[in-house]
This record gives sequence, structure tokens and C-alpha cells, in this order.
Amino acid sequence: MCGIAGICSVVGIIPQNQIDAVRRMTRSLRSRGPDAEGFWKRDNVAFGHRRLAILDLDRRADQPMLSSDNRFCITFNGEIYNFRELRRDLEAKGETFRTSSDTEVLLSLYAWYGPDMLPKLRGMFAFAIWDSQSRELFMARDPYGIKPLYYAATRSGLIFASQVKAILASGLVDREMEPAALAGFYLWGSVPEPWTLYRGLLALPAGTWMRAVSGVAQKPVCWHDIGDAWRVEQEACSAGELQERVRHRVTESVRAHLVSDVPVSAFLSGGVDSGTLVALCSEMGAKIEGITISFKEFEDQRLDEAPLAAQIAARYDVPHHIRPVSRAEFEEEIPRFIEAMDQPTIDGVNSWFACKAAAEQGYKVVLSGLGGDELLYGYSIARDIPRGLPRNRAVARIPGVRRMLRGLFARVPQLQFHPKLKGVPVFMGSVEGEYFLRRSLFLPQELSALMGEEQAREGLHRLGGSPPGMQAAGAVNGGGAICLLDSTLYMRNQLLRDSDWTSMAFSLELRTPLVDATLLQSLSRYHAKFINGNGKRMLAMSPRQPLPDSIINRPKTGFAVPMTQWLAAGIGQRSWASSALLALPGTPWTRRWSHFVMEAFVENNGSSHLRREEVV
Repeated sequence: MCGIAGICSVVGIIPQNQIDAVRRMTRSLRSRGPDAEGFWKRDNVAFGHRRLAILDLDRRADQPMLSSDNRFCITFNGEIYNFRELRRDLEAKGETFRTSSDTEVLLSLYAWYGPDMLPKLRGMFAFAIWDSQSRELFMARDPYGIKPLYYAATRSGLIFASQVKAILASGLVDREMEPAALAGFYLWGSVPEPWTLYRGLLALPAGTWMRAVSGVAQKPVCWHDIGDAWRVEQEACSAGELQERVRHRVTESVRAHLVSDVPVSAFLSGGVDSGTLVALCSEMGAKIEGITISFKEFEDQRLDEAPLAAQIAARYDVPHHIRPVSRAEFEEEIPRFIEAMDQPTIDGVNSWFACKAAAEQGYKVVLSGLGGDELLYGYSIARDIPRGLPRNRAVARIPGVRRMLRGLFARVPQLQFHPKLKGVPVFMGSVEGEYFLRRSLFLPQELSALMGEEQAREGLHRLGGSPPGMQAAGAVNGGGAICLLDSTLYMRNQLLRDSDWTSMAFSLELRTPLVDATLLQSLSRYHAKFINGNGKRMLAMSPRQPLPDSIINRPKTGFAVPMTQWLAAGIGQRSWASSALLALPGTPWTRRWSHFVMEAFVENNGSSHLRREEVV
């Protein structure tokens, strides 16, 4: 796991000011890679790299790395879990290797196959490769978007990095706010791809590659759309056969994600996903330690994960560390939390303290159960929305019913029932609309009060879609549509991104065996059978010694943090009384927290009115 940065200049030989900009970007990524720092320049390109050494700890594997013939250079962030198999295939073709790293395998694969290498990779990755013969820059990102990659097209050339803040550190781009990103944050609680909070600074979309020629970026090319996994025709399969398929494929993914030359730990909650990972690791003989965070506010309550996590650890004979977190520590950590945050988000507090706990124990790699619900229909909305949709669709088709509901809800005090009630007449009757009502933070009509009428109008226009920022799911069934939307919106834009920056703040590599394109593809023709909790039960039954019934039958709680209690009276000197949208009793904590996060994020990052480089 690492941090990458670079510039592909429009001029023939890269000038010193742009080389200095790459050095500034690379320095800003130090926490992503404290083990080594590297720079490389040639022609009109300069690369930077910060290394967190996980595979081949020798300095020979440092980056940027040149191919043996000096034609190609790579700067790479991530892990390729099947690199040893790929290496053997290349050696059979006559390739020789100087290191035992996955980075060198990537270089050789690109020399042989170009972009066609990408479907061969199993892993999480974002990388850039310079071809000194064709004088082209090639950038690519993994299918789920586990590893981030951002870029900005300027008059001087293309700038890229692992974090938005690194590109800002270059001093070559402006900090003018992007209305689509601001609107997207208030609608969803995170900034949706490809936007960032800054105009002209974009995310390379997940599952795409892009070339730059003479410093000019070409249109990104999609090489893998994970959404297709929920659109394929389903095949017949008995329950027993499917259980064995789930067992085999999940075990295979966990084994792949254990590839490491340093010790591995695992986040352990009281749930099925992390419990299954820990059980399978123990079954394989892997030496791991379970990491659990606990909160005094949840003691002896259903949300207390610690006792159940301890039960799982004892069942599978896994060392276990419980790390308590208090409100006082939460408030103390807020400045560092905001400083590390790469893009504004209402999530990440739970990941922050879990990563802090793992780092305190001396680990550089941790496994997370993230992705099990999106893969296996685990969230209640994958059941509830499809069940209620036929009724709601029939009601929505009644002439005049939407107008009647709008009039009714206009007379109801906003928070008497639910703050998003007024969105029902607009979005009811479609999978996408009802998903938006369940997952959204604010409604489109509330944006003017949050960001001004003109910015709200422009932001919604640039986001596009109805609901804003969404496209039709098009899955073969309703539950699959929810899993598709959760995987490409909620998980991609919030859960995975927050897992990346929170783990990297502690120089920790976070791996997600249940967020794996190979695993998803292997189960795609059977996903409709995961309805009604079947998928999660099959996951829990995957270890030879299955999870106990107390875990399997436990109502889902999520990776909870006592934010309602912590935010009840405000944060520090800030209260909620200044905003009519936030001050009323019963306001969800997520809305209040979003207000604080955006204000604190903008204060922390500043807003430059001095345009150093005109973004095009």
C-alpha cells in the first residue's frame, strides 16, 4: 500500500517547477508510505512514490520502478494478490525478474499485453505507467474502486495522485469549489465519483483506464463495470451446491488476501462478515489477531460488539484485543480526523478508531469484513424495497396522488415524522427513487438552505439524473438492484473511500476479501438465491466450524458508533442552534455531523482565490 503522484507535462522536457510540484505532492503522502520515498523523471514526465512495504521488503522493490529494458516506469499503489501465478506464466514466456514484488510483475504484464493485462489482475490497485517509446502515460484503477486515483488537466499538463490533498499540495491547481460535489455531499453524505470538492479535479472512475499523450488526457475507458454482475441471467443451482460454491470462493478470496511478508490483523465485530473471515483465517492456520473497538455508551446493550467479538475469538482460538473509545478521545481526535480526511464525508469515525487500534498494536495490514452485505443481500433494504415496490408503484400511478401527498406533507412540520417525508411523492414507485429516499442525507429541495440557491441549481444540473447522481440499475431482480446501487454508490463513494484514507492516516493497509471482483464474478449467476438472509447464512456456514447461532441469528446492527450521544449538545464551542435545518429536536445525527464536517473541512483546507494555474 502506497501513495503515488506525478505530472505528464505538455512541454518536451519537464521544467523544474513541475518537478518541484511532484516532490511537494509526494511529501504530502508520507503517512501512506513511511518506509521509502522515490522520484523519477524522464522526457516530459515525473513520478513520485511513498512506500508502505508489505511484499518484498528489500529496497530493490522501491518505486518508481523501471522495467529491465528501461522502456517502462511505474508508480503503483495497491496489492496484486495473484501476482505469483501471473509471474509463473510470464516466466514460462521467458521473462526474468529481479525482485519478488507484484510491482515488477505489473510492469512485465503491461509490456506483454498493454491494457489487456487488466482483466488478469486480482487485487486493489491504482497505477501509472510511462512508455518512453510511445511517450504515453497509462493510468488504471481496480473494478470496485478500492484504491483512489485523482487527476487534474491543466494548461501545463496532467497531474495525478492518490489523494486530492496531494494534488492541491502541488500548488498548480485552484481550490474553487465544485457545485456538483457540494450538492452530492449533502444529498449522499459523501462526494460522488467522478467529482471532488474542487472544480476541475476529478477521480478516475473505478474500473477504467486512461491515457495521456503530450500531457493531454484522453477520455477514460471502462474495462470492468461491476454492475454487470447483477444483470446477468441466473442459473439453476441447488442450495447445497450453492453453499459449497460460496464456501469455496470465499475461502479462496480470504487465502489470496493473506499474501503478505508482514503480520496481518483483522477487524472483528460481533457480525457474520468479520466473524467468517476470522474463522477462515484460523482454519487456514494463519496467525492473526482480532481487533475490536468498544464504547461505554453501548455497554450491556444490543449495539455492544465486544462480548460477541470475544465469543468469536475464543471459538476459533484467535488472540483478541478490545480497544475502548470514549467521547473525550473522540473530541480530542477530531482535529486530526479532519486534517486526514481527503474528501468530506459523514462516515469514517468507526474506521478511524479501528485503524488507530490496529496501528497501536504494531500492525501494517488488517482485514475488514466490508462488502459482505453488498455481495450477499445483507442490508434490510435489499429485502424491504423490493417487497414494497409493487404496492408503492400502484399507488404512484393513481391520478393526482402525488399532488395530494405533496399538499399533505407541505402542511406537516418537517421533523414530526421524518425529515425526508416530503420526498415520498417525488421518488416513490421506482427502485432508484426509493433507494435514494433510504440512503440520502438531505432532499434536493433542501439544498438551497445549505449551499445557496444558485449553487444548488448548478450542482443539481451538473450531477444530472433523477434522483440526482443516479442511473438506472437495470438488475435482474429488485434485491440485486439494491446490491448494485449499494456497491457502486454507497460502498464505493463512502465506505471504501473512508476505509482508504482512515487506514492510510495510520500507515495501515486495509484489505477487503469480500470486496473482490473475482469473487463477485464467480457468484454473479446465482445472486438471486441470496434473498431473505440466505446469502449471509451461507457465508456464516462457510468455515468447517460454522459461526454460532447467536451470531447468525443476531439482528444486524452495523459497525455502530454512539454519535447520537456524542453530538447531542454540539461539538466543542459549536452548537446546532444556528441552523433551522439542524436545531430542531429529533434531527438525525448524520445531518448535524455533515454540517460540522463541511464547515471544519473548508476551514482546514482553505479556499484560494489566487488562481495559480488555470484548470481546463
